[in-house]
Amino acid sequence: MTQITPASPADIPRLCELLTMLFALEADFAPAPEKQAAGLREIIAHPEAGRILVLREGDAIIGMANLLFTISTACGGKVCMLEDVIVRPEQRGDGLGTALLEVAIAVAQQEGCLRITLLTDRANDGAIRFYQRNGFALSEMIPLRKLLD
Repeated sequence: MTQITPASPADIPRLCELLTMLFALEADFAPAPEKQAAGLREIIAHPEAGRILVLREGDAIIGMANLLFTISTACGGKVCMLEDVIVRPEQRGDGLGTALLEVAIAVAQQEGCLRITLLTDRANDGAIRFYQRNGFALSEMIPLRKLLD
């Protein structure tokens, strides 16, 4: 049976495996399990900062999504970033990603968020189509980044 639940600290090693798979596909990120574990621990320990949602099939973790909360002056209230959405490749195509995304949107709405923003690689046409099918639109904004060591 497939279900979507909040992550627990015990899930972190398996979530790091998913993040390693995801970051191996992304141009801007590289897998670093110790960093990913630290970030996951922080979010799980501080639900006011965000939520990690886990897609489970029995005892297996087959997907995840990460919501991070902040305040937007443009929206005049709480908004969120949707990050780290992944479903194991062998589990894709059965609507599980859509179900995970729907739960993430519902959690954002329950939290009073006024907007969800996400980033995906420009060259990832499949991901862009997936998000557009689920109500997301391309933005005229472009991300700029400065790493702070």
